[in-house]
Amino acid sequence: MDEPGAQIHAEHPYATPAGQRDPLRRFRGRLATPVTLWTTGTGRDRAGLTVASTLVVDGDPARVVGMIDPDSDLAEAIEATGRFTVQLLGDRHRVLADRFGGLAPAPGGLFAQQDWTDTEWGPVLSAGTSWLGCRYDGAAEVGWSLRIDAIVQQVTLADDEPILVYRRGRYLTVGTP
Repeated sequence: MDEPGAQIHAEHPYATPAGQRDPLRRFRGRLATPVTLWTTGTGRDRAGLTVASTLVVDGDPARVVGMIDPDSDLAEAIEATGRFTVQLLGDRHRVLADRFGGLAPAPGGLFAQQDWTDTEWGPVLSAGTSWLGCRYDGAAEVGWSLRIDAIVQQVTLADDEPILVYRRGRYLTVGTP
């Protein structure tokens, strides 16, 4: 399915030529991963990041593991606050995902374009998403990422809706309510 907008090039003009592409990155790109939004902080001290490397681990206690950019504002903010949210994004959140991922402009700041509800773990979208409240439990550098480990303290489920997934550089919608 073609994406909206004009196309000038058949391929991205700065893409690595096919024969020089890293096979591991190509393999990883073929994995479909859920698109989540991680947020923390309050007021003007909020931080957030779109995260497509999220793993929820059942147990006692349940845990969340995520891989984020170690240089992101979110990494520093999670360590400072000791808590954060993980929100599951749906098709209606494509622009939001791009904004928090640094791929789209954020006039007025990342949190200016939506309504948010403050929780003890950080801001969550007011427009009903399923989310987790997490307590930071440590981090470690893994490859070029920072692995964030956390304990799940709150689970809030909204109405079921198709989720947004990321695969081969594009968003897809998966599932039916």
